[in-house]
Amino acid sequence: MDDIELTIPKGIVDSLPADSSETTKDMEKAVAGWERDINAVINAEEDDEVVSAIVDVIEHFEERWEAYDDFVVELRAWGQSPIYAMSWRNLHASIIRQIHDHEDLADRISRERHARIFSDGIRPGSE
Repeated sequence: MDDIELTIPKGIVDSLPADSSETTKDMEKAVAGWERDINAVINAEEDDEVVSAIVDVIEHFEERWEAYDDFVVELRAWGQSPIYAMSWRNLHASIIRQIHDHEDLADRISRERHARIFSDGIRPGSE
């Protein structure tokens, strides 16, 4: 499987306030680290294990997306600008989408997620 290349969508950077160069740098570092970690998984694991590890990464990003989404609501409730939380939330959603768009991963990710749901549903004592 080819390495994955992750990017920050221009719209996310453009949505940040003009004085947000540090946030942009933080996002660039984060994306570079995520890309490095995902590619390490792709290159080190057996084929079946790659998809399982990638689904773990996606689930982590989904948890982070939900946390940032909660921050947006809290910040608005306190009368503060949620733009940074929204940007990080949107970045996580974009990374998930980019992973799904890589080669044949979308179908394989879907199969792995369905297998996990099925496995969780029939586990003893999971009432």
